[in-house]
Amino acid sequence: MKTLINDSIEDLEIALKNNTDLQEKFKLNPVEALKNVEIRNPKDTDYWIYRIIVIMLGLAVLGIITGLILITMNNLRFDTQLITIFTAISSGAIGALAGLLAPSPNKQ
Repeated sequence: MKTLINDSIEDLEIALKNNTDLQEKFKLNPVEALKNVEIRNPKDTDYWIYRIIVIMLGLAVLGIITGLILITMNNLRFDTQLITIFTAISSGAIGALAGLLAPSPNKQ
């Protein structure tokens, strides 16, 4: 059975203090004992991180596109560099969304 820890040395220390079986395995063969320790990555277990990022990037893209449409519909006089900057920000956010939502290769 694998021992689950977060990604820090302090968590490994706590797991060693609380698990006598793990202590015995470390005394006999530390390398083999470390192979039975599984590190939990917050990116793998906490899906709210991705949800919040995707929502914020989506809102940024929609807000900028809506703003650019309103600017052109109302014939407001804005500096063309400002419109170019907004376009660059929205295209960067679209690229970030594509990178986050693209399927990642399987871990082996």
